[in-house]
Amino acid sequence: MNPSAVNSIDRKPLSLSHFAVTAMRSLLCVALAALVMAPAARADKLPVLVLGGPPASVSDALIHMVDSGALADVAERVEFLPWRDPDQLRAIALGKKADVLAMPVNVAANLYNRGVPLALLNVSTWGILWVVTRDANVHTLADLRGKEVAMPFRGDMPDLLFNLIAEREGIDVRKDIKLRYVASPIDAMQLLILRQVDNALLAEPAVSMALRKTHSFPISVVAPTLYRGIDLQKEWGRAFGRDARIPQAGIVVMGALRDNAALAARIEQEYAKALQWCQANAKQCGEGVAKRVPMISAEAAADAIASSPLDAVPAAKARPDVEFLFKLLLERSPGLVGGKLPDDGFYWSAAGAKPARP
Repeated sequence: MNPSAVNSIDRKPLSLSHFAVTAMRSLLCVALAALVMAPAARADKLPVLVLGGPPASVSDALIHMVDSGALADVAERVEFLPWRDPDQLRAIALGKKADVLAMPVNVAANLYNRGVPLALLNVSTWGILWVVTRDANVHTLADLRGKEVAMPFRGDMPDLLFNLIAEREGIDVRKDIKLRYVASPIDAMQLLILRQVDNALLAEPAVSMALRKTHSFPISVVAPTLYRGIDLQKEWGRAFGRDARIPQAGIVVMGALRDNAALAARIEQEYAKALQWCQANAKQCGEGVAKRVPMISAEAAADAIASSPLDAVPAAKARPDVEFLFKLLLERSPGLVGGKLPDDGFYWSAAGAKPARP
């Protein structure tokens, strides 16, 4: 046999073996890189992100964010956690059971001043309070002199706003108006429907629910005709010489989330987008709300969206309006905001810097 042929045959197995080893090494490198990189990618994604809110229009955008998967790339699971009343809200906040919470701005300030790590992301609800009445001639607070009004949440925001405006307009609530305190807006609405009171201070969507219920069979047979008698936002503007906008509620980021500038900014952006979607698609938004909050009908939720001044204003931009309200509350009931104006760290900034800790 030709020696060169033998050498050629001898070299072939060596060449194939070398190729196979090289290929295996390349595959192993790719596999190892994938194993190393995969946990890092997963580590950036939260296992769960909890968004909490009340049965009110301020929660509509949060619910749509969950249903639409707007934050699916941020967390493995995004949940909506409803709260029913201020006490449950405080329990959720103090118990660290939610990452993002919709709440009245004064409750946010109170918690912040007590040392709870949070920051106000935006103000999105600019007044959703109405006096719903059986009297078609009731249009201003002055028209309520000598009348009874069902009032939910004694000593909390709706009650205080009503009293602040009445006082500014020269009305002594203790003498001129009889307030009948009840546990919730739903209780006040039931009193109206059952004709046990003629007037009630309600927040959306309870206003829309009451109007819907009294125009539906068979309730309409026994229920009174109701009217949106007094727009408390207009009363606020007239009493204090300001725009007819009350910085009532907004979105708060809790705990470590307030220090995550990129994620907090993303939530702010997604909330604003979701709110715009709800306003443009009130019927579909209402249907989503009704599935998450069965006590609210889809029609009432849609009506509330159409009639509510909803506008996601970043906290830093909303600060002048918020502080005007806080100063009024400090004069009358300091405990509602924690005894002092919250400092700069309370107002989250999209600039990216960490908010100061209280």
